[in-house]
Amino acid sequence: MGNKQKHLEFIQGAISRMAGNSFLLKAWTVTLILVLLTFFIENVNSDYVFVIYIPIIIFWILDGYFLYKERLFRSLYNHVRELDEKEIDFSMETKVFKTCKNSWLGSIFSTTLLIFYLTLVGVILIIIYLIK
Repeated sequence: MGNKQKHLEFIQGAISRMAGNSFLLKAWTVTLILVLLTFFIENVNSDYVFVIYIPIIIFWILDGYFLYKERLFRSLYNHVRELDEKEIDFSMETKVFKTCKNSWLGSIFSTTLLIFYLTLVGVILIIIYLIK
């Protein structure tokens, strides 16, 4: 049982790193957007307000990548937990778990990311409308 437990710990470590990266991306996104909004409010230059949406799109895609990788490792975790002790090879290969649900595009448009990033876009639209 020791090999199986150790392998599951390795996989859980990767899952935790992906989740941590996703959390940090959201924090950086909000911070950067607030800085850009402050800059545009102070300068009252609405010609370049669209620049605020560029980092949102970039961070959204990157956040989708980390969620995609996290989903793959969760699938690997479920696979390994069902294996016998003799079958444990400590592989961290996730290619076999790529499905329609476990795709990068599917992760980008997951419910959690859609709620976060579309809410952020909506709030920015309201703020920009109120400024003008």
